[in-house]
Amino acid sequence: MSPAICHGLRALGVPVVCIDARQAHQSLKAMRANKTDPHDAAGLAQLAKTGFYKEVHVKSPTAHGVRGVITARNHLVEARMRLDTMIRGQCATFGLKPGPGQGKAFIDRVMEAANMPGLGQSIPALLSVRTRILEQIREMDRTLCEIANRSQSRQRLRSIPGVGVQTSAAFAAAVDEAGRFPRSRTTGAYFRLVPRPHQSGEVDWTGRITKQGDSMVRKLLYEAANSILTRSRGNFALKAWALKIAKRRGLRKARVALARRLAVIMHAMLRDGTLFQA
Repeated sequence: MSPAICHGLRALGVPVVCIDARQAHQSLKAMRANKTDPHDAAGLAQLAKTGFYKEVHVKSPTAHGVRGVITARNHLVEARMRLDTMIRGQCATFGLKPGPGQGKAFIDRVMEAANMPGLGQSIPALLSVRTRILEQIREMDRTLCEIANRSQSRQRLRSIPGVGVQTSAAFAAAVDEAGRFPRSRTTGAYFRLVPRPHQSGEVDWTGRITKQGDSMVRKLLYEAANSILTRSRGNFALKAWALKIAKRRGLRKARVALARRLAVIMHAMLRDGTLFQA
């Protein structure tokens, strides 16, 4: 409830600082005290007194609303996939294989199993719920299109090949205020798309990305990078740069590198109000 509390107190004129929960957890853990509410309050007061904390940005209600629509759509897609798996499993028990796909051909093959003894009750019920979920997914898609069309910044982000309605809306909502990043290249670290270094004495190595932070935007940026590398037919500098990395380090690392570069470019476009130049 920290967003609602912060916005409510700030509306009343109370100065509020929202600190990083991960940093506060590690600091309280280092105090070696029993986990109680009074000890946690004393530890947080000590952090505020010493200034050893990192302030985090509290997103606007509009940004949280957009993120809520995208999150709800993702959960509906996962529910539809679970229903498809359940339908295929029940059909396989009776010797039927609906086959791949999820369109009209899949529904027609499944309806053939509805007349079999034992499947006449379960299959129609599952298909009815599946139809309702698909309707809600289409409604969410229409809502996202309306949100994207109302915002010029999201329309500019969609000028990048591979970046669609969902990716542009999620990225703009995650950034919220482009001016809070001093440099565009810091957005790669914000979405945890940079390698994690480890240095201690003579030991110095670079590991994988940390995969912390906003996993939804990171996943969408990765999918956009994959779309540029595998589906985009145009030939432009950004794609050529990623293909060179793919030849040298492999396609998986090229996707991550391109996703980080996309985050940097998209933030610069939000900050400067420019279109993508291939």
